[in-house]
Amino acid sequence: MENYQHLFRALEEPLREELQEKGRVMQFGPGECLLQTGQAIRNTIFVLDGLVKLYREEEEGREFFMYYLEPGDSCALSMICDRTHYSSAVMAKTVTDTTLLIVPISETESWMRKYRSWNAFVVGTYRRRYEELLETIDSIAFKNLDERLEFYLRRHSSTLGTRILKLTNTEIAQELSTSREVISRLMKKLAESGKVRLSRSGVIEILSL
Repeated sequence: MENYQHLFRALEEPLREELQEKGRVMQFGPGECLLQTGQAIRNTIFVLDGLVKLYREEEEGREFFMYYLEPGDSCALSMICDRTHYSSAVMAKTVTDTTLLIVPISETESWMRKYRSWNAFVVGTYRRRYEELLETIDSIAFKNLDERLEFYLRRHSSTLGTRILKLTNTEIAQELSTSREVISRLMKKLAESGKVRLSRSGVIEILSL
């Protein structure tokens, strides 16, 4: 935990000490499910390293991508749950090797009364998540699917900090709620226009989105 103190500089010193004392640092590999729809939320998670994807999943298995959690972020939904253990309405899955700090909700509940910096952290987290969801809603409501695909790729590239994306057409189709065939056709158009470069290994290189 000492190596990650820089992620929580905005928090009061006693609160940072409590984070270290009350939290458990845990390691996860890529693709591990951290939270399922309907699961009781008993802990608040903080991302120390790596990347976590939050999304909604339909009964048919289709996914709707919501946003990423990056180092220094916490799951907004888990930050306001009380001891009644609210059930999750979203799924959370690791994208890369990920290090998390897990803190029982009973502790974060008490921080709301004890620390002003925790209240500011919670409000700031919800504001960022709200703004990200508005961007996603705007993309769905006002953009064609080809524009939504470009928005999706730009967002992933920016979040991951790389122009090289390891995404399959099936994964993209799930998160944009369409078919793999449609995404394949649109990706081919992006490649023909010089906006991306596609490889047979499934790697997408962003050129000029």
